Amino acid sequence: MTLAGLSLAYLRARPLATALNLLLLALGVATITVLILVTAQLENRMGRDARGIDLVAGAKGSPMQLVLSAVFHLDAPTGNIPLAEANALAKQRFVKKAIPLALGDSYKSFRIVGSNHEYPAHYGARVADGRLWSAPMEATLGAEVAARAKLAVGAKFAGAHGLGEGGDEHENEPYQVVGVLAPTGTVIDRLILTSVESVWEVHEHGAPAGAPKELTALLIQYASPLAAAMLPRMVNASSSLQAASPAYESARLFRMIGVGVDVLRAFGVVLMLAAGLSVFIALLNALEERRYDLAVMRMLGATPARLMGLMLLEGSLLAVAGGIAGLGLGHLMTEALGAALRQAQQAAVSGWAWSDEEWWLLAASLGVGILAALIPAWRAYRSDVAPVLAEG
Repeated sequence: MTLAGLSLAYLRARPLATALNLLLLALGVATITVLILVTAQLENRMGRDARGIDLVAGAKGSPMQLVLSAVFHLDAPTGNIPLAEANALAKQRFVKKAIPLALGDSYKSFRIVGSNHEYPAHYGARVADGRLWSAPMEATLGAEVAARAKLAVGAKFAGAHGLGEGGDEHENEPYQVVGVLAPTGTVIDRLILTSVESVWEVHEHGAPAGAPKELTALLIQYASPLAAAMLPRMVNASSSLQAASPAYESARLFRMIGVGVDVLRAFGVVLMLAAGLSVFIALLNALEERRYDLAVMRMLGATPARLMGLMLLEGSLLAVAGGIAGLGLGHLMTEALGAALRQAQQAAVSGWAWSDEEWWLLAASLGVGILAALIPAWRAYRSDVAPVLAEG
């Protein structure tokens, strides 16, 4: 029988201990796998969503809230800004492009965003069916909205006040779907796009006559490197506007999240080390139980190195099996998390993705198994055959 066959036979002979060791190692690997997949995908997704947007201008408040609401559409806006001030800012020589956003309503928790055609063009969106909006109360849907809300070109729907479920519907101001965008892998997929004038029209009922028009935010692209130093200071000096950098606020957000990620990663490492300790104890006990078997093998011609290899292989098999099971479990858990996020109309993650860091994780689990087996393997190598056979 080969070394691998012997190792497998010994592992099958102790099913409870083997299962426990596999479970501990798999849980540790799965925990770290989920963290690797989720953080990598969220960083990539947020990077795509914020690409090409140098600055966000909006109402004063929390800069992070402004970025989360205007760029990623994950939070409520900080408020509205006067149209006149937004237009004046858009005409600044430091501004290459300024995309207006008007928020406030939603449909089945999908946000209705008033903007212009530069907004979908910024994300490279193309129309899969129909066309882009061209008149008030026309809407073009992101791919995810169309699929989940089951809306097609020609359908009508009424938006609801607010950015979540339960708001009052604007039944007298229905939108007509005139187009559906192809998937882009960006925030556009989860949005309902229309003109700024549509948002104004829906909300002007009950407003005082002649009330000044407002926007929620401007997404700004710098005209020159000098703008990065000058424009935020100019905007923040305004009495009603604030400027926020998506790059800076995203990095700050991940630093805040990173504390919790590090804690969970440390928990996963502890589980892996606990699994290694368990493997070490199991192999050490198995060595004592198999002293006579190993002695007989030596008598039949097995070298000390072969016995040492047997113990190392047993630890390695446990580690590789636990590592592979942990990777599979981690991907399943990530897919389940992604399904929950998709249900909540948030930026989803997928369990079908792969990260190169997972190879290192698998190597680390193998290292844990080998380290756990080293001492039992060395004792098997140094064991004295004669006393054991004499006892037998």
